[in-house]
Amino acid sequence: MGISNRDEMVEKGEIALEEMNKSSKKLIEDQEEEEKREVDESVERIFEKVEVPSWQRQLTVRAFLVSLLLGIMFSFIVMKLNLTTGIIPSLNVAAGLLGYFFVKTWTTFLDKSGMLKQPFTRQENTVIQTCVVATSGIAFSGFSFSFSFSYPKYICLFSW
Repeated sequence: MGISNRDEMVEKGEIALEEMNKSSKKLIEDQEEEEKREVDESVERIFEKVEVPSWQRQLTVRAFLVSLLLGIMFSFIVMKLNLTTGIIPSLNVAAGLLGYFFVKTWTTFLDKSGMLKQPFTRQENTVIQTCVVATSGIAFSGFSFSFSFSYPKYICLFSW
């Protein structure tokens, strides 16, 4: 193999490397354009033209019924965890997901039966989540005296 063949092979390799770099740059640019389009179609952009209901329409009977049921359930969970471990986890996500599940099931059933008057909104789910977390927070705070059961008698006397 002569020097000229080596030079040709090196030149061909460099050309192939340049072509690979160009194609990878093009691929990266395409991916960046796709990411920009995905950002433009975010959740807030989807709901941009949807009118936010007034606060009177956000406070619905079904939101308060679901809040009441979930609030009772979460209060028992909070009291049990408070007495056994002394700590409670953040219940925001669980309250939001369970509230969404219950009201979405309810509205789907009513929609199929033809009795749905108002569709389920994001704001209604926020009302449910807020009520449930507030209820469980009251159960935790109002039950905080339970720590005094574990204190020695002389500390309990001075804490009251």
